[in-house]
Amino acid sequence: MDNSTGKALVGFIVGAAAGVAAGLLFAPKKGDETRKEIKKKTDEISKEVSAKVGEKMDEMKSYVKDLANDAKTKFKKVEDA
Repeated sequence: MDNSTGKALVGFIVGAAAGVAAGLLFAPKKGDETRKEIKKKTDEISKEVSAKVGEKMDEMKSYVKDLANDAKTKFKKVEDA
């Protein structure tokens, strides 16, 4: 995962949290309604973040696997030489 992808993921998480917080602060609801809304939004954000992290982990695994294969190939060439 490159640095810009990590920054984008952090930005997404911070932006989502700020949006939820602002919405809850300015919404005139009862306490139990607000708690339900917080739970609902937290669950939604959690699912989104989990999906994004899963995608990035898959990308990272693929990158590491490719890197290892390249290293093996180069090592084999050096060994044969």
